[in-house]
Amino acid sequence: MFLGFGREAHMGGPWQYNLVPWKTVSLYLDMGNRLSIWNRAVNLLGNVAVFVPFGLLLPLIWNKLSSAVRLALVMIPVILLLECLQMLLHVGSFDVDDLLLNMLGVWAGYAVLRLGRTGRNS
Repeated sequence: MFLGFGREAHMGGPWQYNLVPWKTVSLYLDMGNRLSIWNRAVNLLGNVAVFVPFGLLLPLIWNKLSSAVRLALVMIPVILLLECLQMLLHVGSFDVDDLLLNMLGVWAGYAVLRLGRTGRNS
């Protein structure tokens, strides 16, 4: 998350951030720009996929996180902290879209867990 996919610390310079929801996602979905399919997939799918295990495993480990709302109340501050650290350490940017995509991953993992539990109980 901090040094993967060719990231390097860029000391100095302004902090990079995006506070406009869906701005970055729109950029990656715009087929008119010259971004490669790889860059699009890494950004969009990667931000979702990396957090799926949290939605799957945290409710299994910690019973208090057995609802999507409680899981969000724990994970949103964690993701916000990670986004802030990326910006402050100059190894990425703070992007509200990453928060949204990361939470989509958490909830996707949680949905898989719930579906698995429902299927087992039938």
